[in-house]
Amino acid sequence: MTAKKRVYTFGNGKAEGNADMRNLLGGKGANCAEMNLIGVPVPPGFTITTEVCNEYFQKGKEAVVALLKDDVEKSVKHIEKLMNNNFGDPKNPLLVSVRSGARASMPGMMDTILNLGLNDEVVKGLAKKTGNERFAYDSYRRFVQMYGDVVLGMKPADKTEIDPFEAIIEEVKKERDIKLDNEMNVDELMKLVKLFKQAIKKRTGKEFPSDPIEQLWGAICAVFDSWMNERAILYRKMEGIPSEWGTAVSVMAMVFGNMGNTSATGVCFSRDAATGENIFNGEYLVNAQGEDVVAGIRTPQQITLEGSRRWAKLQGISEEIRKTKYPSMEESMPEIFKQLYDIQGKLEDHYKDMQDMEFTVQEGKLWFLQTRNGKRTGFAMVKIAMDLLREDMIDEKTAIMRCEPNKLDELLHPVFDKIALRRAKVLTHGLPASPGAGCGHIVFFADDAAKVHAMGKRVILVRIETSPEDLAGMAVAEGIVTCRGGMTSHAAVVARGMGKCCITGAGEMQVDYKKKTLTINGEVLNEGDYLSLNGSTGEVLKGRVDTKAAEVTGDFAELMYLCDKYTKLHVRTNADTPRDAAVARSFGAEGIGLCRTEHMFFEEKKIRAMREMILSETKEGREAALNKILPYQMIDFYEILKTMDNCPVNIRLLDPPLHEFVPHDLEGQEAMAKEMGITVQEIQRRVAALNEANPMLGHRGCRLGNTYPEITAMQTKAIIGAAIKLRKEGYDPRPEIMVPLIGIVNEFDAQEKVIRETASQMFKEEGIVVRFKIGTMIEIPRAALTADKIAKHAEYFSFGTNDLTQMTFGYSRDDIASFLPTYLEKKILNVDPFQVLDQEGVGQLIQMAVNKGRAVRPELICGICGEHGGEPTSVMFCHRVGLNYVSCSPFRVPIARLAAAQAAVEDLIKEDEEKKKRKAEHEAAKK
Repeated sequence: MTAKKRVYTFGNGKAEGNADMRNLLGGKGANCAEMNLIGVPVPPGFTITTEVCNEYFQKGKEAVVALLKDDVEKSVKHIEKLMNNNFGDPKNPLLVSVRSGARASMPGMMDTILNLGLNDEVVKGLAKKTGNERFAYDSYRRFVQMYGDVVLGMKPADKTEIDPFEAIIEEVKKERDIKLDNEMNVDELMKLVKLFKQAIKKRTGKEFPSDPIEQLWGAICAVFDSWMNERAILYRKMEGIPSEWGTAVSVMAMVFGNMGNTSATGVCFSRDAATGENIFNGEYLVNAQGEDVVAGIRTPQQITLEGSRRWAKLQGISEEIRKTKYPSMEESMPEIFKQLYDIQGKLEDHYKDMQDMEFTVQEGKLWFLQTRNGKRTGFAMVKIAMDLLREDMIDEKTAIMRCEPNKLDELLHPVFDKIALRRAKVLTHGLPASPGAGCGHIVFFADDAAKVHAMGKRVILVRIETSPEDLAGMAVAEGIVTCRGGMTSHAAVVARGMGKCCITGAGEMQVDYKKKTLTINGEVLNEGDYLSLNGSTGEVLKGRVDTKAAEVTGDFAELMYLCDKYTKLHVRTNADTPRDAAVARSFGAEGIGLCRTEHMFFEEKKIRAMREMILSETKEGREAALNKILPYQMIDFYEILKTMDNCPVNIRLLDPPLHEFVPHDLEGQEAMAKEMGITVQEIQRRVAALNEANPMLGHRGCRLGNTYPEITAMQTKAIIGAAIKLRKEGYDPRPEIMVPLIGIVNEFDAQEKVIRETASQMFKEEGIVVRFKIGTMIEIPRAALTADKIAKHAEYFSFGTNDLTQMTFGYSRDDIASFLPTYLEKKILNVDPFQVLDQEGVGQLIQMAVNKGRAVRPELICGICGEHGGEPTSVMFCHRVGLNYVSCSPFRVPIARLAAAQAAVEDLIKEDEEKKKRKAEHEAAKK
């Protein structure tokens, strides 16, 4: 039996892995291997697989170190051989980096350690070998700082305090009155190392480890541990990344961007990650290491000349000063720039997608450390997919599959109103790191942002620079603005991935965390004040700026058209007002899958008449009140059917328990008593009589209509009356009347009789007939189990997956919050079943009902109208079980359209693969 392979090496144009092994080697490990195979210069190294990460948490640290020991030692020798250096050797030292790398990109969420292998002897040897003492001690202080933070747990004691290492750095710089880290001399760097080690000993009680092998195992285990750190768990939850995927660990030979003015480090993109434009762009720092760029500690320079000029314009810097102080790489390192440009093009051509790349220049030699499909905004996602299609780099099916349905939501966010923008006061400019309009209350800390957001307020997170620990605050913020950092800093990359408006490098801002103030050019803003951000221009605006709705145009519209070409599943909307119906139709909805009539009763005149009907003791009293409601209902249905002309409109008859409509406060009860000419005590007695112990399972849905058929008759008159009026005006109304909450066919039959008799009478009186359908909402398990009986009478099924989930699980939607977090944490549930359709249980009931129903009525139309109708995986399930449509809220219509198209394309891809397989088998058989 072959031993399980846990470590894969790469280097010198060879690799044991490749890009197809992403699940095993993680994105970083797989792409480092692939870059070697296609001739890109990558430092040699090895990758410990994602499977080992799971073993680490199952078997424990000591067991996994024992399992890996031999393979890791052999792999270190592999690096030594290719680099002609020795790990831990003062005379000829090899240093390594230890990096995380999950199969899904998680920028900044896990840990990295650079310059590993240094100690007091090795640093002297490195200085002697390179002839660059400053470089050696700069690398050493970086290593001690990073190792202390990541492996030894050196964290700030309080959120208002800066990192303990940064505090030491600031103190040392203050002694000589210097501002930048790279201005420190050798003596100051040596002093930092000494002070850092003292701080570590004071905090941890242990000496800093000097054995490089001990350092290596500490780093490898720390990276595995970081898979379960708080920010990584939160990010996985936000992105839907399973914890069982694990992270790989890649160990690579160090190449150094901090060896002087011929060395540099940077991050670049083959296209603009914010806008999607086909423009090579990125940032670099001379005499620095990679963490300096992504951490936003120093504001980097632009790689391209065009980008540099644009950056200088935003910062108000003249062309002369820009060329002198902030030259682009294209100007300052033209040969390196050309190599970089050529390789980025090669990588995009190879991967057929926009690439996010990290590189280092060591004394004039270019090395690539990573490439991955870049995080991008929703706007950029659509543009890049459609551009690559137009450039013949990908086909239509790939363009559809490239787009994440949920990210389309970003394209539907409001944008600033142009008139309001012209009136707004611009406080300062920064870099437009992620587009969009953001407006909210100023908040300075991530945990405060979460608290303020929980109070129902919108927030803008203001930071000097962000770190991965700020993720929770970034997730709830409308926008993020930082004083430092560039377009490739942590704030920018994470914000783009989230679709959040973001401005970085707003250097005129001064943040005081202790006083909780933001000062811009002498103007002081306090926590809680309003601030607006224009992420498309980099403008920071005072106060609240008005916004307007977005539109489906350009590449977005083209993508939706492309989806329609492939999709088989239609998308309707849940809409109760003409406005919602119009919005949904503008987003491509093909009808209404759920119009909730109860939402139409809450205006003042309507609710009074409704309450009068409910509180009446006699049929005559109820009918008198219903006659008051009828014209209101008819107007509502007329406007909605008109807005959705020529499209089906599925109208659900009254569903909630009657107690939801009656007044429970004394003032309301007194008003109803006066309206009806009876005593307050009578009103209170009637309200008390309507109270139910479990109203969601009580007197509601079809039970109301069967108890009080006059309600059903009134609603039928309103629906059919509106349709007749529209038909006379030349419109083509297509009403569908839905009976809610049936459990047995007799309930449906009784309601159908009332509806058809009422409609027939109206057709006879008006001398005109309007086509309409009568169907039911399947939301009780018994209805799904007896769907064949129901389908003999019902013309369509609409699955109310909210209640069907509630009754199948036995979970109350209103009370699940008391135990759901625990269930998710303990993996009793993987997801909230009210957000993501339970395909095994609830889904099985849906499939059973569809099959049984169509066995009796082959033409039976089936759809869903619960909250799951706009959730991508649930939409794909609906496609697989043969539903005709899904229905969702207006702003999720484009998401459902894309998910439906992807489900259809997946079928086509599988068919193509099956054909290829059969052809290969046929060819093999012939041979």
